[in-house]
Amino acid sequence: MSSTPKETTSPEAFAYTHGIAGSLDQTLRPKTWEEYVGQEKAKENLRILLTAAKERGHAAEHILLYGPPGLGKTTLANLVAKTLGTNLRTTSGPAIERVGDLASILTNLSPGDVLFIDEIHRLSKAVEEVLYPAMESGVLDLIIGKGPSARTVQLDLPPFTLVAATTRIAMLSAPLRSRFSGGTFRLEYYSDKELLAILKHSANVLEITASDEALKAVASRSRSTPRTANYLLKRCRDLAQLEGGEITSDIIEKTFGLLEIDEKGLHSLDRQFLVLIIDKFRGGPVGLNTLAAALTEEEATIEDVVEPHLLRHGFIERTPRGRIATKSAYEHLGK
Repeated sequence: MSSTPKETTSPEAFAYTHGIAGSLDQTLRPKTWEEYVGQEKAKENLRILLTAAKERGHAAEHILLYGPPGLGKTTLANLVAKTLGTNLRTTSGPAIERVGDLASILTNLSPGDVLFIDEIHRLSKAVEEVLYPAMESGVLDLIIGKGPSARTVQLDLPPFTLVAATTRIAMLSAPLRSRFSGGTFRLEYYSDKELLAILKHSANVLEITASDEALKAVASRSRSTPRTANYLLKRCRDLAQLEGGEITSDIIEKTFGLLEIDEKGLHSLDRQFLVLIIDKFRGGPVGLNTLAAALTEEEATIEDVVEPHLLRHGFIERTPRGRIATKSAYEHLGK
């Protein structure tokens, strides 16, 4: 089975090959609701919200999407704008450093535009205060000058829809969360079946010929995340290109061997984490700060990157006294 492009190349593959597409990730992004796999509850609620708003001729109400990285929040924002038939303006919390930055963005919106703010939990308090009336009343309150001569100027904004995304919803203030009147939607991790459907679509876009068995092997190691699934597929494609152009079972296994990813999707750091608890701390309990110091990793990396996957597989338990390795962890590592 060859992974080399066919004579009739798809528009997406042609665009990427000739440098037209912004990036390969953008090329693989679903372009329609039908292509977007998973998150059925969120999709249905959004469909109703957006369809009703479009029929009324009004801007849709503001939407908050939250969940772990790589589950499709940015893709949903693109689909929201496409459904409403309007422009998507994209920025992020860290990029809006000052009130003036937000004012510039809001005053340059056209009526009905969708503004997507990624990592909205990283907005400063001062910027949040200006965003509240913009979301609720469609006005921008600016303070001109300083001291006794300072005065407030109120600018009317065009109707717009804010779609915000965050991986840390607890870091959003209650007043900000309450202004997402269109709804707050939590994106869930994907099943292997859903990941297989995503990988089939990606393989078709990239014109890769791969068996279901090969794609299932990729899906099972993808940490329940579409972004990871596409990353692994691209790495398998790279190795296949260098070793004859076919994605075989051997190519799949060799790629995962090079990436140090096992059949449960555990990376080298994940296994080091488990081995440390089992061998050095007799299975636990052991505190997070101790583990982070022993691994020379930041505590945030352990909490946000390593532990979620291990918890989902039942390899560790979090207790008030610290982390404990479970029986499943011992069995997986052959201890």
